[in-house]
Amino acid sequence: MNLKNIIPILSWLPNYKKKWFKGDVVAGITVGVMLVPQGIAYAMIAGLPPIYGLYAALIPPLVYTIFGTSRNISVGPVAMDSIIVASGVAALATVGTSQFITLAILLGFIVGFIQLLFGLFRIGFLVNFISKPVISGFTSGAALIIALSQIKYILGVQVGSVQGIGELLMALFREIKNTNVFNLLVGIIAIVILVLFKKYLKKVPAPLVVVFLGIILVKILGLHTYGVSVVGNIPQGLPEFTVPSFDYNTIIELLPLALTLAVIGFTEAFSIGKSLEKREDNSKISANKEFTALGLSNMIGAFFLSFVATSSFSRSAVNNNAGANTQLATIFATIVVAFTLLFLTPVFYFLPKAVIAAIIIVAVIGLFDYKTPVLLWKYDKKDAVILFVTFLITITFGIKEGILTGVVLSIVMVIYNSTKPHMATLGHIPGTNMYRNVDRFEDLEIDEEVLIIRFDSQLNFTNSSYFEDTIIEKVRQKGVKLKLVIINADSLNNVDSSGVHVIKDILLFLKNKNIELYFTGLIGPVRDALFKSELMSEIKFENCFLSVQAAVNAFENKKNSKEIGGENFKYVKQTNS
Repeated sequence: MNLKNIIPILSWLPNYKKKWFKGDVVAGITVGVMLVPQGIAYAMIAGLPPIYGLYAALIPPLVYTIFGTSRNISVGPVAMDSIIVASGVAALATVGTSQFITLAILLGFIVGFIQLLFGLFRIGFLVNFISKPVISGFTSGAALIIALSQIKYILGVQVGSVQGIGELLMALFREIKNTNVFNLLVGIIAIVILVLFKKYLKKVPAPLVVVFLGIILVKILGLHTYGVSVVGNIPQGLPEFTVPSFDYNTIIELLPLALTLAVIGFTEAFSIGKSLEKREDNSKISANKEFTALGLSNMIGAFFLSFVATSSFSRSAVNNNAGANTQLATIFATIVVAFTLLFLTPVFYFLPKAVIAAIIIVAVIGLFDYKTPVLLWKYDKKDAVILFVTFLITITFGIKEGILTGVVLSIVMVIYNSTKPHMATLGHIPGTNMYRNVDRFEDLEIDEEVLIIRFDSQLNFTNSSYFEDTIIEKVRQKGVKLKLVIINADSLNNVDSSGVHVIKDILLFLKNKNIELYFTGLIGPVRDALFKSELMSEIKFENCFLSVQAAVNAFENKKNSKEIGGENFKYVKQTNS
């Protein structure tokens, strides 16, 4: 057993170079400074006290450092997962209660356990069922829900637990008359500063700036006495080892939510890791190892009061841009978090909740994807519909429901597309050996005796009937002069038993009409299937060619030989000689 394959840190740490140290320190401190206010903010999104966000920013990143395969990923609490936790756990317990906290921590353990199983059994391919339109749809929906859910902190009003964007907007509208002007001003100023810094001072940690400005303003001006809501007491010290409360019935209730979070969390981490990997030749991310790393991060984190953690795109991008060379940068980031937990939590007593809400709103607005639906509507309306439906279900019923709907729609669309794959009738480009789709190209030569069909898919049980029906219909359209059907199999990569059966039926149909059948471009796996099924003996090997032109030439030679002499061809030729 190679431990380096199981524990990736054993691969890069012994080969660590001194020149990397400065970049890792700078990147780590920069990300750590971001993690503190984000951890507090995302815990509040999840319906948890702020301290639990710092716990999630401490333990899971350390575990990922040991088992992760990406040197750029920054693991910790994120906005999207936090709101899924809030909406899912709120169905089982009241937000803010000890039971809610207990369930949120147990949920983190279950998520980690599922991710670990996916990694160990090498089933990372399951995330392929979440397509880009689905991700875009629920990301935009989640961003909108998260942003709107923070408006109550900007306004300084109380809004109870609501379901869907409609109820949320109505609740905000009812409470708008109770807006606290000072609270509103703090929130607006924070948003303006964050936006300006994001545009003009990208290297400055804007969230940290508004956090300390907010604390100073509230403390000096006494804004909390004017109704400005503040975070209040945050416990000091590192998290203690605590065994999650395991209860069979509770685990069963949390399982669907955990499965959703497990797949979403991995999808976020893996997609971020892959996007950063493209920029670095020496960084290769492994899907199954990432599942394992995230699983262990969440499982171990749950024993130290952490809720669900995964990779953050904003922090990962900052980590990469700040010069991180290895996961050692993450260790320095967690040192910043640990220092905050040990010595700085009293500082955050006067932190306005409106400032945290501003940080969240500005962060998640960047997640709202308006470009993808516009592009999809131009070139793939089916995917655009999936995106819009996922978005609408997400904002109406919830993120979990939106993702499930999107995945189901994607699978249905894949099945539908596989039942009716693309088939093209080909014509000859004059003066060349090339053949192209008659529906796409003009001035093609079309022989009335020859029908050339290209099938752009694998031939299996889902599309075999369509394949047969289409060929029979095209043969009938061609008329009585048709002598040869050529199936261009360049794009045919697999044939199952249903496909073999259909080819036999087509052979019989054409034979009864005295029409020959040729194949071109058969690749190895398809030839193997035809030989093993003994279908090749019926097709005949001499009727298989490397190219369409070779098949046409063979047909012309055969036709000419029959026209010259047919049965007496050899005798006539001998006489003339």
